[in-house]
Amino acid sequence: MDLLIPPGPGIPRGLTIPGDQLAERFSRAQGPGGQSVNTADSRVELELDLRVCPAFTDAQRARLLEALDGRLVGDRLVVTASEHRSQRRNRVAARDRMGRLLRAAL
Repeated sequence: MDLLIPPGPGIPRGLTIPGDQLAERFSRAQGPGGQSVNTADSRVELELDLRVCPAFTDAQRARLLEALDGRLVGDRLVVTASEHRSQRRNRVAARDRMGRLLRAAL
């Protein structure tokens, strides 16, 4: 599933990050609860390698690497979501969070 970033400052036509550039990992979410809580892999970790993603121009890539420097793991932007009980909702939340971070950095 592609990540769509709406138009805004620095990206007048918006951006589409191809889904094959995003790595998703799933794990059990931590948290309080009773029996059988968090038995599904509902926590989502979404990762994007900024250096190799073809969606960015060289200028955008440089801006992203500088603006997101404190959040990067190497050259990768990693976002997690575990606030929902459903994996599907956490996938949407992670993509939304990553899109907002990228848009703000650009």
